Amino acid sequence: MTEKRELQNIKEFLDEKSDKYNHSDFIETDPIQIPHTFTDHGDIEISGFLAATIAWGQRITIIKNLRNLMTLMDHAPYEFILHHTEKDLDRFSYFKHRTFNGDDCKFFIQSLKNIYAIHGGLGKVVQNFYQAKKDVFDVLIEFRKIFFEINHPQRTQKHFSNVLKGASAKRLNMYFRWMIREDFRGVDFGLWKEIPMSSLYLPLDVHTGNVARKLGILLRKQNDWKAVEEITQVLRTFDPVDPVKYDFALFGLGAFEKF
Repeated sequence: MTEKRELQNIKEFLDEKSDKYNHSDFIETDPIQIPHTFTDHGDIEISGFLAATIAWGQRITIIKNLRNLMTLMDHAPYEFILHHTEKDLDRFSYFKHRTFNGDDCKFFIQSLKNIYAIHGGLGKVVQNFYQAKKDVFDVLIEFRKIFFEINHPQRTQKHFSNVLKGASAKRLNMYFRWMIREDFRGVDFGLWKEIPMSSLYLPLDVHTGNVARKLGILLRKQNDWKAVEEITQVLRTFDPVDPVKYDFALFGLGAFEKF
């Protein structure tokens, strides 16, 4: 009974913090502001995917580099992905965000062109995989396969998490949250309606992991896929329909409140 009461207290605490941070003001400090500059679904999907891809390090630097990337894509990522030429890729040679360099960037653009031209786009690919597999873990496996189905630099594979090797896939799970969650708070987009919010996994990072451990709802010490499953299972007991809304609470407590 005591343990249940403690969990209920934690749930109520996280509900309060989720409500606080799941707000349009959150956009101003987060890389999600980049896809929010667009209204077309294709632009949102592509800019969101690229934003999530380089969303590690200092947030100010992430956002600065993402703005530069959108400028290089003529502020029209969907059109650029579909219609760019080999010569157009030259402009990305000097793009760099931490270990994500110009060669990585060029391949990501080429792979996205393949996904949109051959497979119908990011949303169609991911939703089709979910309809077939019914688990986001399996979707991440298949998504990675299709992303690297064309010739690619070996080094670039490190920029797309491999959950089969235990990766937490923080940035991909965050991207899926952006595209799938829909609660009319103005932060997440809710574009991919064929995937239920209940299927999402927590984007586990240093902040969310540390806060979850301090609260006692995550015991595993490593921030790997097993930890993602452990914490998400708990969050699904708090809210079976929308477990990943607690990402706002856990991240906000860690990043903004130094909990």
